[in-house]
Amino acid sequence: LVLTPRARALQPQVEAALNQALAALRPPRPVDIATMRREFTIRTNDGLAVVLGSALTSHAAREAPGVRLRLLPEGDEDPADLRDRVDLDIGAMPELPHDVRSEFLLHHHYVAAARADAPYAHQPLTVDRFAAIPHITVTRRGRAHSVVDDRLRELGLRRDVLATVPTHSAACFLALETDALALLPDAFAARAARRLPLVIWNIPLSLPQSTIAMAWHLRVDADPAHQWLRTVLAEVSAQATAPVRPGIQ
Repeated sequence: LVLTPRARALQPQVEAALNQALAALRPPRPVDIATMRREFTIRTNDGLAVVLGSALTSHAAREAPGVRLRLLPEGDEDPADLRDRVDLDIGAMPELPHDVRSEFLLHHHYVAAARADAPYAHQPLTVDRFAAIPHITVTRRGRAHSVVDDRLRELGLRRDVLATVPTHSAACFLALETDALALLPDAFAARAARRLPLVIWNIPLSLPQSTIAMAWHLRVDADPAHQWLRTVLAEVSAQATAPVRPGIQ
């Protein structure tokens, strides 16, 4: 085969196009985590922000001081946000579109927390006592009814929901100011009890666990910096799931 004059004229352009295509297909260059400068936008609820966000922030400060974390609150989540404005969603994942990936992080179950000097603080939490004590529940939509009410109804019991609040932190502080029980995820409750005068019990009902995952868009799937972020989150999630030992303090 002999190149025609037209082929010779196109040769530099074709070679340049091929080089660009091959460069796009090559694995990305390794990132120096210690010197990279990057901002990650993460969307999650306040409980997970405390449990995972604090550990992630501490990890980043040691390994990647140029990384900045921007945590957004949960709202009416749209997976489409992962295509441009959100780097990572953390929470109970709905059905995801084909261009979004997800990975399991942890299971959590709910526990009951009360102030350490509540009148019942030194008594076991039986199901009758659990139903009799007013509750503080966390719900973004203000719904007082949950699976807890269904399980109590099966036993012929009802509870009194003193207040519904949008965040786990608010539930903690309301419990500190009342005689009510705050119903909280176990890892968050354990973290709060290390800093606040709270007593924690297992809820004396058979309740389902919640599955927490992280989700991200394919646009960042092979991004080394984003891969580092996901690896660190998986590590801190494993550490956060150390068994909670509810009991009387």
